[in-house]
Amino acid sequence: MKKQELIHLHGLLAEVHGHYEKSIGTELEHDEYEALGVRPTSIHKSKTDHKAAVFALADGLTSEMQAAETERKVPASAD
Repeated sequence: MKKQELIHLHGLLAEVHGHYEKSIGTELEHDEYEALGVRPTSIHKSKTDHKAAVFALADGLTSEMQAAETERKVPASAD
């Protein structure tokens, strides 16, 4: 994947992140992503930096979504 394509993917994931935060009504903490200091607009950063940011953001989003899905499941019990 070319650097420009990776930056585009990074921007798309950032949009998904923002949309997901709006849909759940809370701000998510992505310590690993934040620690990298790479944003989609950081075009001066290397391809490797953007790749690490994409993986960190995607991992954080999927973890949050899985946790939310697990919380919504109601255990079956008999009264």
